[in-house]
Amino acid sequence: MKYQITAEQKQEIERARKNNKNTQTENRLKVLYLRAEGASYKEIIKATGYSKANIAKIIKLYFEKGLEDITSNKYGGNHRNLNYEEEEKLLQHFVKKAEQGQIVETKEIKERYEQTIGHTIGRGQIYYVLKRHGWRKIMPRSKHPKKADEEAIEASKKLSKS
Repeated sequence: MKYQITAEQKQEIERARKNNKNTQTENRLKVLYLRAEGASYKEIIKATGYSKANIAKIIKLYFEKGLEDITSNKYGGNHRNLNYEEEEKLLQHFVKKAEQGQIVETKEIKERYEQTIGHTIGRGQIYYVLKRHGWRKIMPRSKHPKKADEEAIEASKKLSKS
């Protein structure tokens, strides 16, 4: 074994397991705990479902970067280019334009957003920004969905003249 877990480190791992509430983190800590107990790779694989390479990677990470790196949740989402206030400030120009009755297109908002952050983004990201700020798609209908066809309208006009 290249890496030996000391008794102090084992206690540290046990404390971390007691305070942990995340199942992914628990599995990583379980790898370290079983290794500290002297379990073989086969036993750890059976207990955790991790591959040998993944187990070795977790153990190496623990010795190189410490327990903090094992227990931290690195898989968070919500990576935004701008915070809520900055997005609101960017959209303020378009709010004024919409209040004046002008049409606001997402293409314009996307271009302004890209200028602000300095790189290109996907079209869907703008829709997420707009949803976050309570915007919704409002556009006039081209025609009423129950409008009669032209023949029926003409027939109706002929009937009403008599």
